[in-house]
Amino acid sequence: MTKSKPDRGEVRASPCNCTALRKATRRVSQLYDAAMAPAGLKTTQRAILGQINRSAPATVGALAQALVMDPGALAHSLKPLERDGFVEAAVDPADRRNRLIGLTASGRAKLAETEALWARAQAGFEAAFGKERTDALGEALRFLVQDEFAEAFAQAFAKASPRAGGKDVRP
Repeated sequence: MTKSKPDRGEVRASPCNCTALRKATRRVSQLYDAAMAPAGLKTTQRAILGQINRSAPATVGALAQALVMDPGALAHSLKPLERDGFVEAAVDPADRRNRLIGLTASGRAKLAETEALWARAQAGFEAAFGKERTDALGEALRFLVQDEFAEAFAQAFAKASPRAGGKDVRP
């Protein structure tokens, strides 16, 4: 027999995929943040530095797209990294409206400092979750951030929601 309401104090899991992903992301981020703490960076900051290292110089918009972030949120996240001397912004000579973001020597050094901590966190994740599940999760997550998934979601949403009036749900 299925309970209609949880007992007092009982917490039931949400059946929502988005909620489950957000909860899992928060948990894994907490673990990785603890692993990165000796370097004085949060996981999000390390991810931003890593993306800049792979893409520099790049505009805030291009970095935000690569990180699947809102450009305004990324600009906000860049401020402490810029303040601490890890990143620098320069005017884009091709389009003076854009700022090109790059790593400073301190930023490259900080990223290198986190490399062993990040490797230990990755090894810890794989040991706890299992290699096969880690590989399968990585494959699934790479699919979820592709435009192909966003398009398929938007189409399925439109079909399932006749009241949506053709509203586009893609970011």
